[in-house]
Amino acid sequence: MNTIHAYTNDQKTLDFPHKNYSRGRAAALSIIPTSTGAAKAISEVMPELKGKLNGFALRVPTPDVSVVDLTVVLEKPATVDEVNAAMKEAAAGSLKGILEYEPEDLVSMDFVGDTHSSIFAPMHTMAMGDRMIKLLSWYDNECGYSNRVIDLANYIFKKGL
Repeated sequence: MNTIHAYTNDQKTLDFPHKNYSRGRAAALSIIPTSTGAAKAISEVMPELKGKLNGFALRVPTPDVSVVDLTVVLEKPATVDEVNAAMKEAAAGSLKGILEYEPEDLVSMDFVGDTHSSIFAPMHTMAMGDRMIKLLSWYDNECGYSNRVIDLANYIFKKGL
């Protein structure tokens, strides 16, 4: 998993000393390879993925919206069309409001303010053979997260916790 991530407020606008040299470089002028906690966080929520997911991040000079570039090896053979259909079904069903299916050829700025946690881009799905699939999914790293926090607060309120 590679997250191509908008730079964050803890990054410097100019080159500055940092214990990790590349993280001290000017955020608005550089593509900065770094670690991500996303893979670990996913395996904590979905224990069945523990040890099966790893990743890194590229911080890029955009102020908002990031994209996940995910390559998976499937247990069963599947075509690009089958994978895209499954994602479309999930977006309309069990993940409605969390996952969006966006067939248009859009760019990062088109997703600023989008409340979904993931906006799947089917036109970028690729296959290598019948078991290795590459997926692309956008997200507004601030707005999507904020909306999931609101969902959690509503859940807690409804449960009376």
